Amino acid sequence: MSHIVLVVDDDPDVLDVIAAMLEDLGCEVLCAPSGDEALDVLTHNQSVTILITDINMPGMDGHELAERATRIRPSLKVLQLSGRERRREGFPMLRKPFSEEELARVMQQTTGVC
Repeated sequence: MSHIVLVVDDDPDVLDVIAAMLEDLGCEVLCAPSGDEALDVLTHNQSVTILITDINMPGMDGHELAERATRIRPSLKVLQLSGRERRREGFPMLRKPFSEEELARVMQQTTGVC
């Protein structure tokens, strides 16, 4: 079964790399460059089951996005990404940079997918 994953990162190069990794793992991927755009996608696309978001973004950061997204969709699985932010309670986090194998392992552990 293919899962629809929404990936959010303000760096377009990072967004492309993560999307390609997830597609290699068999996921269907949607991308958003900001928290506001991600919330818009979640509001209009009920098929998204997983949110992967960078924490450090201008405007709405990944913590706020994750909290708001799970209020909109309580069953949404969330994975946060960061190269410098410390993990906060609540959502699993994967440190950047990471390999496709690390992404697959963490996705399996935290979402049961890929």
